[in-house]
Amino acid sequence: MEMFDLSGKNAVVVGGAGGLGQVIAQGMAMAGAKTIIASRNEESLKRAKAEIKSACEFDVDYEIVDAVVEESVVSLVNKTVSDLGKVDILVCAQGFNGKHPAEDFPMDVFRELIEVNVISVMLCCKHFGKHMIANGYGKIIILGSVRSQVAMMGAGNSAYCTSKGAVAMMTKQLAAEYGKYGITVNALGPTLTETPMSSAVIEQRGGDAYRKSLADRLPMNRMAKPEDCIGSAVFLAAPASDFVTGNIIYPDGGFTAVG
Repeated sequence: MEMFDLSGKNAVVVGGAGGLGQVIAQGMAMAGAKTIIASRNEESLKRAKAEIKSACEFDVDYEIVDAVVEESVVSLVNKTVSDLGKVDILVCAQGFNGKHPAEDFPMDVFRELIEVNVISVMLCCKHFGKHMIANGYGKIIILGSVRSQVAMMGAGNSAYCTSKGAVAMMTKQLAAEYGKYGITVNALGPTLTETPMSSAVIEQRGGDAYRKSLADRLPMNRMAKPEDCIGSAVFLAAPASDFVTGNIIYPDGGFTAVG
């Protein structure tokens, strides 16, 4: 279906070597987009490139970027535009979580988390946004979280929830500013999803018993998989969403409906 076809489009996925970023990049490639993944760690990028090829037989390219450094983001824009001719789709999938009780939260960790989860996203949207403004077209997709809407019981997530709340409002404001240039800006808000980054935490919290407890809280009665984000991401990148902007789609198994 042409409305979901990304043939002839070019996509850059920052954080494309991470669990969700990698599967979103795979989805972009499968839908027809020429796709470049970007991250700080070249070995992780090589692994992700090989795994995407193995999973779907589509090739992606990669570039190294430190997205918290503005000069590095500018360099990424220049390299990808040089390689691709133009960038139509930007996915910002970078981020991490650092857990500490609020009353004892190390502020250097808090600042680092905000820098990675919020400021680096703004840097990418700023500089790729300039390129998209010049082209009169663009699709920006930001990886948010259900934690932009629903807080967590217990200690540990004050920085993460703060960062995702900021990203949710950033999405709306960028949509308001970029819409007149033909650019849509939307976000995905997944629930806790088992990725290489989260698996260790899940095991620490009880493994299969914890997985069941998470599934039992969701109307869909199962835990989220990374692949659950692919369809929503392709929709937001495709012509089907040309009149959708400033929105957050929650591939969360119903968590935000009942949470």
